[in-house]
Amino acid sequence: MEEEKRHVDRMSENRLYTAGWDDYELVDAGGSLKLERWGSIYTIRPEVQAYFNSEKPFEDWRKLAHWEFISKGGQSGVWKALKPDAPKEWSISYNELTFNLQITKFKHVGLFPEQKINWDFIKANLSSESNFLNLFAYTGAASVVAKSTGAETIHCDSVKQLISWAKENMQSSNLEGIKWVHEDALKFAEREVKRKKQYAGIIMDPPAWGIGAKNEKWKLEDKLEELITNASSLIGQKGFLILNTYSPTIDHNALGRLAHRYFKKRNFEVKELWMKTTTGKELYYGVLLRVN
Repeated sequence: MEEEKRHVDRMSENRLYTAGWDDYELVDAGGSLKLERWGSIYTIRPEVQAYFNSEKPFEDWRKLAHWEFISKGGQSGVWKALKPDAPKEWSISYNELTFNLQITKFKHVGLFPEQKINWDFIKANLSSESNFLNLFAYTGAASVVAKSTGAETIHCDSVKQLISWAKENMQSSNLEGIKWVHEDALKFAEREVKRKKQYAGIIMDPPAWGIGAKNEKWKLEDKLEELITNASSLIGQKGFLILNTYSPTIDHNALGRLAHRYFKKRNFEVKELWMKTTTGKELYYGVLLRVN
């Protein structure tokens, strides 16, 4: 019993819990699915980490849900409307900001809500005197949060449609002035290093695999050390780095070894990112590195 308790304590020490907010709730999870509330809209989506039983029966989920994503293997599938008035597009708020959501051809709706813990950190650590770089910037939630502090903000992503979506989020949040870069994130970071650029804050949330602006394919495990190497050169003396990975081949220990190699003279922490459902389940959302 004592050994089991020590094991549980060690696991808890490695965990960092993110949480929902007024307009987002992770309601329940189980059976490789999760039930979420986005404002007043409920969705059911696949979740590989939900390998346990749900707290509530799926029949109850479907009474609440507007949409369910039916997986057809891999990332592909179709959205099934469970209510006649289910909207294909809607918006939610985070503090004073607005994020625009929509069902896509994949299971995503345009926001990774577990990132709230990072948005809060960005908000607390930037000012109008800061500059901020968002690599693999997706629909720009972190970019919009950074810009709301008055910081000079650069948003880099290799997908044009996602940059357009991010612009809409900026405009819906009554902001302006984000600098948009349509390019492979690693290549842009390498050029910024050559220009001897430094930032007060950097965030990277790279996918497990990706396709660059010129359709070049890459896997995160092959590029992670290059990303960290470049990031270590781009962080200002008092700056911070946030790196999220959600890859089955990169665990807490692997990221920790790289962090120690490149940031041993700075303060850093490597944690597993988790979120609790309203019903008391817990979901794993990858590994988080923070350097400051």
